[in-house]
Amino acid sequence: MKDYKILVINPGSTSTKLSLFINDKNMFTSDVFHDSSILKKFPTINDQLDYRMKVVSDFIENNHLDLSGLDAIACRGGASYSVASGTYEVSDQLIQDTKEAKGGLYHSSMLGVQMGKKVQEKYGGRMFMSDPTVVDEYCELARVTGIDGIYRRAISHALNLKAAARKYATSIHRNYEDLNLIVAHIDGGITITAHDHGKMIDGNDGGGGEGPFTPTRMGSMAISDVIAYLWDKPKEEMRNLCSVTGGFSNYFGTSDSDKIHQLVEKGDKKAVRVWNAMIYQIAKCIGAMSAVLEGHVDGIVLTGGLMRFEDIREGIQKRCGWIAPIAVYAGEYEQEALAFNALQVLKGEKKALVYTGKPVWNGFDDEKKTMI
Repeated sequence: MKDYKILVINPGSTSTKLSLFINDKNMFTSDVFHDSSILKKFPTINDQLDYRMKVVSDFIENNHLDLSGLDAIACRGGASYSVASGTYEVSDQLIQDTKEAKGGLYHSSMLGVQMGKKVQEKYGGRMFMSDPTVVDEYCELARVTGIDGIYRRAISHALNLKAAARKYATSIHRNYEDLNLIVAHIDGGITITAHDHGKMIDGNDGGGGEGPFTPTRMGSMAISDVIAYLWDKPKEEMRNLCSVTGGFSNYFGTSDSDKIHQLVEKGDKKAVRVWNAMIYQIAKCIGAMSAVLEGHVDGIVLTGGLMRFEDIREGIQKRCGWIAPIAVYAGEYEQEALAFNALQVLKGEKKALVYTGKPVWNGFDDEKKTMI
């Protein structure tokens, strides 16, 4: 039986995670933290490519990895046109559309397939992405805004959200497709989503600055306040507040949650206030998703790196425990999910989807200007 060698590349807003799998076994893994004070030195996220590739070369060198005969590179995807949930073979068009952020998302996940391409050029292997940040399963009402022709985008940590949801379903001996769940990824970015029988029908656009503020993101603010603060700011500065320099980074000059939490433990009043405000905003967004599901919630699933802090779980339990049982899966399951999905394709158990270069949703069929 053939052993498949799979390299997993997962760039996030505050980290680069790398793993080498042999079949479904994680042989080597690395999680390198990138403070916002370093990342903000790069004019654009695409400019981080060489910096992130140094992490890849260090991973290979430090672990003395032999990547000859590499079967697959499983990359985190994002920023292309929206896609349906699934595993895609990465094409040149997908890489270009991702680099150009055709889907409107400006987030470090756009580096995944670009990094994968550089590895592929050196070592070969097929390249895949699974459940990228632009998976779109929104219900019709979730798309509408107060401006005709402007629609809400489906942007989330789809890969980890769905992986954690399936893990919870298994733990209660149910199928993910049979449950109504609220699933929250809480880390450098925060996305909170409503899952209706296996479909993410609504959520906050964390990459666009919507929802709770985070270690790196400004979160939702009144438009009038945004205009007043950002009116004369350069475009890149405005975009960076949504993905790199907002939230903790803006308050404290660092996105290192461990350092902020140390201040909280020491009783620093500003740190306590900001930290607890983030938890408060997370709980509010979970409450909103319970309304989306009309109160029929089988479970609240909390995942992501910040769930290592017990006070976040306690704060959410206090405000949201009445909605449904709460399950915590601290950390992320993205590496395993990326490798497993690639392995299924390599073994012929699943067929890779084809990226079309068109969004899965592009407006309502009956759309036309109506004035009264």
